[in-house]
Amino acid sequence: MTRVRRLSVVLILNLVLVAGLVVVGISAHSLGVLAEGADYLADAAAIGVSLLAVRMSKLPPTPQRPQGYPMATTWAAGVNAGWLFVLGIAILVGAAGRLLSGSSEVHGLPVLIVSGIAAVVMFVGALILGGDGDGDGDGDLNMRAVLLDTAGDAAAAAGVAVSGAVIYVAKGLYWLDPLVAAIIAVVVGYHAVRLLLEIFQALRANRRSASRP
Repeated sequence: MTRVRRLSVVLILNLVLVAGLVVVGISAHSLGVLAEGADYLADAAAIGVSLLAVRMSKLPPTPQRPQGYPMATTWAAGVNAGWLFVLGIAILVGAAGRLLSGSSEVHGLPVLIVSGIAAVVMFVGALILGGDGDGDGDGDLNMRAVLLDTAGDAAAAAGVAVSGAVIYVAKGLYWLDPLVAAIIAVVVGYHAVRLLLEIFQALRANRRSASRP
């Protein structure tokens, strides 16, 4: 399966999940589920950028762009990683606010069900993205950014599902929901920063090679 098809499949999976996560997040008063929904919506936009970048990287050279757009997918990876970092900060701020002000009641069962489904769907998406592609290596950083995000989504959804199960069984411990959201935000932010550093190094190396006679 080509990179474009793999990205398109994961884009559809993200869009299908967004509506359900937002509805359940609001009705269950779960910041963790709402964070998932916001993350998946951001992922859909990021994958759209990735698809555009893959197409641009395959455009033929022109007199204005004699080398074409060889770094388009790397720039797309930077957009994706940057958005992940911003989203992580936003979720962390929201989670801290709930933890400090006191968490409202969270309905554990719907959180468990919808997050469990999301975890399975995103795990499948990660497997699709990690499969053999079309053999073209110029999109490695781009695909890694999307793969990392999708795998992180699966892990995050699993964490929210576990917190929902604990809340449902204990009939309380509502602070677990924003705590899990905060942990997810920290992990996402950490990986986003690491990926941004790699992208910066790749762009700097490309600029050096382009400046050589």
